[in-house]
Amino acid sequence: MNAAPASPLTPNRAARIELPGRYGPIAGLRAPAHGTDLGATALLVPGYTGSKEDFAPLIDPISDAGIEVIAIDLPGQYESPGPDVESAYRPAALGAVLAELVAKLTADGRRVLLLGHSYGGLVVRGAVLANAPVHGLTLLDSGPAELPPGDRRVALDFCESTLRARGVEATYQVLEQVSAASPDWVALPEPVKQFRRTRFVRSTAAGLLGMGDGLRYEPDLVTKLAAGLRSASAPALVICGEQDNAWSVASQRDMADRLDADFAVVTGAAHSPNTENPAGLLATLLPTWRAWLSAD
Repeated sequence: MNAAPASPLTPNRAARIELPGRYGPIAGLRAPAHGTDLGATALLVPGYTGSKEDFAPLIDPISDAGIEVIAIDLPGQYESPGPDVESAYRPAALGAVLAELVAKLTADGRRVLLLGHSYGGLVVRGAVLANAPVHGLTLLDSGPAELPPGDRRVALDFCESTLRARGVEATYQVLEQVSAASPDWVALPEPVKQFRRTRFVRSTAAGLLGMGDGLRYEPDLVTKLAAGLRSASAPALVICGEQDNAWSVASQRDMADRLDADFAVVTGAAHSPNTENPAGLLATLLPTWRAWLSAD
């Protein structure tokens, strides 16, 4: 019998937790290191319209490798409250919130391996620029700056106008109608469709609008990030799906070169290797993270 495909609903050992944040509790999923504890925590940050559950297929394998896992909802996403101020959701502002969280996690001596997916990559970059004490940085299907022209930019423009005119729930209804004929949407199991709807409508309008602005207007800060990583003596990894349709593979490879970071491409994946090919993603993540941790 074939295993169920990976999804945000993939079963795992993580427990629901709440972490302290400046806007209220930050919702998370936590799985302690299983077996030998390497003294490290992988802090996983989702992208626009995402949530902690996007990392469900990665949780048990990372835990089994001896690394504690904490996946979060950013403020304003799904189960984490956030302010009613759009500018609070730009990468630098959310990065400052994340830097505070990293500092708290490292207070007991744990080493934090910070990973950001898509918009979360811009946020974790903001955390490093806010002097988050990270032990290593992973950018997953993220980019050097704003989203380039394409379908995703068009969708962001549409979402902004619809959110302002009709609100969060009505916006999702329209997006669902547009997606109805897509083979990818048709292939999704009904529980996954329901979950996507639930987390979208529970996210704040200000958060969706502010993050959307971040995706459309974030400048190229790779040179500053490279300096920040050097100052922190923190290594970096850039990794993406071979068919990423947000930022091109070429632009992400160039970003890795500018950061003096390792670079890897996950076959059989597009913009979300964490659910599209988690085994392929882990085949790069885990050896890289182990090397970083053993270098001390």
